[in-house]
Amino acid sequence: MIDFLVIGGGIAGLSAGARLAPHGEVVLLEKEDGLGYHASGRSAALYEAQYGKASTIALNLASRTFHQEGGYLSPRGLMVVGKAGDEAGFRQEVADAGLNVISVDEAIAMVPILNPETVAYAAWHEDAMDLDTDRMLQDFARDIRSHGGQVLPKTPVEAIARTPDGWEVTANGTTYAARRLVNAAGPWADTIAEMAGMPKIGIVPHRRSMARIPAPGGHDMTGWPMIFSVGETWYCKPDAGKLLVSPAEEDAMEPHDAWADDMVLAEGLARYEEMMTEPVTRLETSWAGLRSFAPDRQLVLGPDPVDPAFVWSAGQGGYGFQTAPAASQLVADLTLGQPPALADDIVAALRPDRLR
Repeated sequence: MIDFLVIGGGIAGLSAGARLAPHGEVVLLEKEDGLGYHASGRSAALYEAQYGKASTIALNLASRTFHQEGGYLSPRGLMVVGKAGDEAGFRQEVADAGLNVISVDEAIAMVPILNPETVAYAAWHEDAMDLDTDRMLQDFARDIRSHGGQVLPKTPVEAIARTPDGWEVTANGTTYAARRLVNAAGPWADTIAEMAGMPKIGIVPHRRSMARIPAPGGHDMTGWPMIFSVGETWYCKPDAGKLLVSPAEEDAMEPHDAWADDMVLAEGLARYEEMMTEPVTRLETSWAGLRSFAPDRQLVLGPDPVDPAFVWSAGQGGYGFQTAPAASQLVADLTLGQPPALADDIVAALRPDRLR
């Protein structure tokens, strides 16, 4: 019998599986052909410790050493820009995220395509970093395998049944018996719970679209930061000599293989263009991902109080990679009955118990 059967091959499932692997046999099931296909493969790949609710920030901070020692971080920086009328929101974001207010001239010196006629406010945070998300996924998968576990793509779950000893999960025609089931199915987390006869948490996927455009004006964007508008109505980030631009929408969806909505993308690009001197002349490609949230927009980590053999690693929203080291350790600690390193109030805010 398998000790830990993990459903989901994104960052939530791979990191949880890697933390559990030293303590028993892990088998991870992923329905797609490759790992990190859905939300994990469509991440903005940024580490910003002060981004999110208090419990998310605690996970971000607790993950930093892992990210640094693993060599997953590289300099990027983050800028917030606002237009006339955004002052109240701008001041609040500066205070919440600990940003440094800079002049518009200083902002334009960093990003020369910012429009001095529309940009009225700017703030800067040097400590935001790029994350090597692909290597993180591969390293966690390697950790599972190095302890004798299995990572099985192209293995969609077809049925789940509770047994006296744990669970029987049928996937791609094979039935796996496991003592504990880890639900890391991202947008499908509540679907998996329902299949297992467990109460749903209320996980709702939200679409976020992205476009890749050529370097505006042919600029070298190597040193440009990631830029957010006040209120996060759009953001952009350099990526391999191109610029990623998102309308930053959060449209509730049923779980599916998401794609960008042309009208939503056009509206977001128009908001971006309003703050820039270089227009968008061509889209090279576009896509969308689903960011999944619990009702209180905090992660859901650990055994379900209804049945502790059913373990949640879900509700990562847009914070999956930057929280993964600490979130996965908390999942393992709670599953194994070990004392967590995080403060009691943070653990309580993340456990599934709060939603039951």
